[in-house]
Amino acid sequence: MFTQLAPLNRELHGALKVKPIDHFNFAKGFHLASIMVHEFARAASVYPIVFLEDKEKDEFRPVVLLGLEAGENIFVAEDGSWNASYVPAIIRRYPFALARLGEDEDQFTVCLDEKSDFVSAEEGQPLFDEQGEPTEVVENVKRYLSEMQQMEMFTQAFCHFLAEHNLFNPLNMQVRQGETMRNVTGCYVVNEERIYNLSDKLFLEIRDKRYLAPMFSHLTSLAQIERLSKEA
Repeated sequence: MFTQLAPLNRELHGALKVKPIDHFNFAKGFHLASIMVHEFARAASVYPIVFLEDKEKDEFRPVVLLGLEAGENIFVAEDGSWNASYVPAIIRRYPFALARLGEDEDQFTVCLDEKSDFVSAEEGQPLFDEQGEPTEVVENVKRYLSEMQQMEMFTQAFCHFLAEHNLFNPLNMQVRQGETMRNVTGCYVVNEERIYNLSDKLFLEIRDKRYLAPMFSHLTSLAQIERLSKEA
């Protein structure tokens, strides 16, 4: 998605402007997108929500499937519009992102894709004013990315809890695509039977942590895999 990501800097980017996203061609080559727990309820009516394992970090993260083939996003139309009622937050934040400062896990800086179609010196809203101070555009981006970071921390805790209590199961599903059957593998889902077999104490803990709703939103979303095969 990002071509040339760089920390936002008034010396380097003082003359740049950014315009609102008016097409999603930058995302047409992605068949999945990271998603946060807070998005599950809205995303579940459109996309399958599954989990990927990062073996190097020994953790899981939720993603929505945007297509069944690598490099294929069936939700980006030929004219660049998004063919769904909900666009994942990670895509809506483009061309901005947060990046860690060195090895400090608690310090982040706002970054900008310098090669984005939405960034130029000619068109859009300025990133810095004549005094070199960040404009309202940048302040709004900082606020939005900060909120996303808080949601990301909650999402990480959610995934850690599921993994710790052995609630993930490899997905092994067959869907019909045209005249052929294809396997959908390589990701994980919550094992519904294990939820019902949890102790009362652990089930109440899940309720108190507000994990129940996203767990069932995820399980409901899996029906959308069939939709991907039909629309591909």
